[in-house]
Amino acid sequence: MTGQWETLGAAGGIEAYVHRPAGEVRGAVVVCSELYGVNAYVRATCAELASAGYVALAPDPYWRDARRTELGYSPEERERGLVLMRALDRDELVADAAAALSAARAEAGGRGVAFLGLSMGGHIAMRAATELSFELAVVFYPGWLLNSGFPLVGPVPPLESGDRIAAGGAFVLGFRGELDHIIPAEEWEQAEQRLTRAAVPHELVTYPGARHGFACSDRPADYDPQAGADAWRKAYAALATYL
Repeated sequence: MTGQWETLGAAGGIEAYVHRPAGEVRGAVVVCSELYGVNAYVRATCAELASAGYVALAPDPYWRDARRTELGYSPEERERGLVLMRALDRDELVADAAAALSAARAEAGGRGVAFLGLSMGGHIAMRAATELSFELAVVFYPGWLLNSGFPLVGPVPPLESGDRIAAGGAFVLGFRGELDHIIPAEEWEQAEQRLTRAAVPHELVTYPGARHGFACSDRPADYDPQAGADAWRKAYAALATYL
């Protein structure tokens, strides 16, 4: 099977890149992208998930402003991604997550649904967990869990609503590198405390010496093969357990 762009819901609305497995469906995964959009790395991630038996759907986060955006990792493309990211709206992202969840449920073959988020997408996955009900949130170096300041965060960051994550029922599996410049160690520790206090089942992992983006093989300056392989191994084990 190959992936393809599909409209979720009404014509002219949100699109997602969808990759289905060739054989038995073991569940569905909503892949929330980095600020670089649904680029080659995200599409390759969808293909790998499909090869493991999961229907993978990667919603287009920027569809209202720039459809099917796919950026590389140069400084210039990062700046373009930042402009697009700053235009995102929290409530619109939640609506998009709900549309993606509905489509994923229809594709899951009676199994569960996970949200798997990368950087900006990790934040989106955590926000979705405060508003929607699904089985698993896997978040790689998610930002702005405890602080606002961007329209996509809104006035209340996700972990101010830890009790709502508990009500939604998702297990939270999170990964961070020790040298992450976006997520300081204190914030990660506070996230652990908030999740524990809200009785959210979770596991938060920090990899010594790893940077932000350590799990992305398309980012050679940040990629940490050992940490990345371990994080993806844990992610697939969680998918097998919770879906």
